[in-house]
Amino acid sequence: MAFSKINRRAKIKRRIRKRVTGSSKTPRLSVFRSNKQIYAQLIDDSTGKTLVSASSYKNKATEKINKVDQAGVVGKEVAEKAVKAGIESVVFDRNGYLYHGRVKSLADSAREGGLKF
Repeated sequence: MAFSKINRRAKIKRRIRKRVTGSSKTPRLSVFRSNKQIYAQLIDDSTGKTLVSASSYKNKATEKINKVDQAGVVGKEVAEKAVKAGIESVVFDRNGYLYHGRVKSLADSAREGGLKF
C-alpha cells in the first residue's frame, strides 16, 4: 500500500477518534482545513448533531488576511457562538492535522474567546 498524505492523515484521524468523543456537556471541536478555507464545528457525538459552526468561507472578516490569521478569526467566532449557546468546555479534535500553523491559531483563539480544552 502506497502511503500518501491522505492515507497518513486518515490513519492518524482514526487513532484520535478512538479516544476523542463529544457529549452535550463537552462537545467535540472538530477542525477541517482545506487549501483555501478553514472550518470549525462543535459536535455532540451522542446525538450526531452539530451544535455550533464557523468558517472562513464567505466571511467578510477573513477576506483580505493570511490563512493563519483567518483561522484565528474563525476560532474566536466559534468560541463566541459556543459561549452564547452555553458551552464553555470542549474536546479538541485536530482531525489528523498537525497541531501547528492554522490549527494551532484556531485553537489558541478559541481559548482566548472563552472555551476550555
